[in-house]
Amino acid sequence: MGILSSEIATKSLVPLCRQLATSYDAGIPIVRSLALAGENAPDRKVRDVLRAIADDATAGATLGEAAFNQRKYLPMFFVTLLKAGEHSGRLDVMLRDLADYYEDKQKMTREVVGALVYPGIQLCFAWFLGTFALGLIGKLSLDARNPFNISDYFQQYLAMQSVALVIFAAVIAAIILFGRFGVIGRAWGFLTTHIWPASVVTRKFALARFFRSMSLLVGSGMNIKLCIQHSAAMTGNAYMERDLLRAIPPIAEGATLVQAFSGSRSLTSVAREMLAVGEHSGALEVSLLKVAHYHQEEAKAAIRMVARVLQAAITLAIGGLVGYIVISFYSKYFSLYDQLL
Repeated sequence: MGILSSEIATKSLVPLCRQLATSYDAGIPIVRSLALAGENAPDRKVRDVLRAIADDATAGATLGEAAFNQRKYLPMFFVTLLKAGEHSGRLDVMLRDLADYYEDKQKMTREVVGALVYPGIQLCFAWFLGTFALGLIGKLSLDARNPFNISDYFQQYLAMQSVALVIFAAVIAAIILFGRFGVIGRAWGFLTTHIWPASVVTRKFALARFFRSMSLLVGSGMNIKLCIQHSAAMTGNAYMERDLLRAIPPIAEGATLVQAFSGSRSLTSVAREMLAVGEHSGALEVSLLKVAHYHQEEAKAAIRMVARVLQAAITLAIGGLVGYIVISFYSKYFSLYDQLL
């Protein structure tokens, strides 16, 4: 399950989509494929959701309707593509594309987390060792009435860290709580959209998701306005979503994609060029997929750049902290020396 939502986590969707695609390609009916995937799923929530979809489909509901009934636990992108594949007769293609999509998404998530692990470890060491050293320097004294006791200091230090951990846990719990109501998403979206260098990464990843979704939905035969609407929601950024949705009214009036997105501030020059190529060549699905891969690689490069910037900033901060500790130590040392004299 997702931490900030009740949706099934990506790591559970990856094997689910791949198993559904493989079973359906083998000629197994989709209802039976759902039942088989549910029986083999290690996550209880996944088993319950698949069982509910299979039951609704057996009772006469379409696959799209059955999946929509589980929208609390399934991403809308998953539901939309299942429905589109069923209506277009390309369910096998949609299932394979869903499997590829969630595998790519999981891979990107791992790369992002991997790039930020080392800076996170540095910050943790800086916090624990820095607070210990600064507290130790402050406790040094020659006053016989208040002698320094290392055991007492360790107890005070552990008590301070316990309070800090409780505060940290409370902050994380508040973030999760507000995240369930969408408050954190809006605030985080504003910060990551407008503040460098997070804005670079956010924009690249959002565009990669947008064009990948557009490619899949266009290939399913869905109406272009609905393609834009569903794909804009896949950006995961309310500000970019609003900007991309502005292209729908011009398209309703007969404008081309290039004309409709001409006023968009989110699209890059490469994206505009590939849209034009796709429209003129008639291979819009292929062009959208290529521009999605381009922005995905750009996003990975941006992540590596941000990780380097973050590592450099943390290294400088740690160097400043070490310098401050050294200066504080020698200031205290000479102060004690003067007291001895």
